[in-house]
Amino acid sequence: MHAWPASEVPALPGKGRDLRIHDTATGGRVTLAPGPVARIYVCGITPYDATHMGHAATYNAFDLVQRVWLDTKRQVHYVQNVTDVDDPLLERAIRDGIDWVGLAERETALFREDMTALRMLPPQHYIGAVEAIPGIVPLVERLRDSGAAYELEGDVYFSVDADPHFGQVSNYTTELMRHLSAERGGDPDRPGKKNPLDPMLWMAAREGEPSWDGASLGPGRPGWHIECVAIALDHLGMGFDVQGGGSDLIFPHHEMGASHAQTLTGEFPMAKAYVHAGMVALDGEKMSKSRGNLVFVSKLRRDGVDPAAIRLALLSHRYRDDWEWTDQVLQDAVERLGRWRAAVSRPDGPSADALVEELREALSDDLDTPTALAAVDRWAALQTAEGGTDDSAPGLVSRAVDALLGVAL
Repeated sequence: MHAWPASEVPALPGKGRDLRIHDTATGGRVTLAPGPVARIYVCGITPYDATHMGHAATYNAFDLVQRVWLDTKRQVHYVQNVTDVDDPLLERAIRDGIDWVGLAERETALFREDMTALRMLPPQHYIGAVEAIPGIVPLVERLRDSGAAYELEGDVYFSVDADPHFGQVSNYTTELMRHLSAERGGDPDRPGKKNPLDPMLWMAAREGEPSWDGASLGPGRPGWHIECVAIALDHLGMGFDVQGGGSDLIFPHHEMGASHAQTLTGEFPMAKAYVHAGMVALDGEKMSKSRGNLVFVSKLRRDGVDPAAIRLALLSHRYRDDWEWTDQVLQDAVERLGRWRAAVSRPDGPSADALVEELREALSDDLDTPTALAAVDRWAALQTAEGGTDDSAPGLVSRAVDALLGVAL
């Protein structure tokens, strides 16, 4: 599966700072100091609908992580998956009377268009769950053969008790885990499971549903969590720098994925930091496909909204915060974009050297984008009120905003 084209990231004078970011597993900030190549895995979409603002906010957060790393002169090895076979996708295809493969391909293509328009840096490896199945099957067999997984009526389940570190990503109570498991695709009440929290690794073929050769597992399809584990281990290995996604993936997805990987390899942890973006609401409720309360990136683009304004609207909120999308949020971003573009269109202006360092400091401080935007606002206001004599300043501001915030002026 191919990703989307990369926009050029301008080089800035000097060097950025190491990123201090909130780690869900420890509950505090950690300083990420990767080697020459920083490694990040971000969980991708289930392509049964278009990219909404919740998606865009999540991928914007991890785009910023990459930009901070690139500013420190590191290379970035970024991997993202597409869950291109899953119950919601199959259910939507049946509802709409269309082929599930065609639905997945159509929505994945639209996602690529949205990511390109928003100037999100693409992954080096963009892997669909279906194409990963040949690598998933041996991992499930290994877990089963080692006693870390077991069969139940043809399905294969992972035993969470096999991982002594289980629970150390979310730090949730067993009661909350059980509740979220039922809410987010698990089956804690299925009779015969060793532990209600045990997640499915391999689903035996169901009538009327797609299935693949599972070797000794029999025909079927993989569970959700093992897909990401197989892709991450294949392309990044253990101990990569950041496992990223929305906060709704903390449990069960990232908790279970970490346990799968740690049990398979005997190494801990799977990732050095588990980083999660907040949820975006509309009309007081989390924006989600199941609720249908969605604002789509593609619809805004069709309505003539500049993608740079959409990105500025996302940047106006701290990535970890839950927030609500409103018309005013977008209008404020449109006006801000206009002020910034007017300010950098002049032939000279106030020195921008200090601004570049302010941007670096804000972003290295747990991706503090509101502070970063306020710094650019101050420079633009000074440019409007007083101007300046530095003919390199407008160009430097434009490059810095592009390189660090992903907004083209």
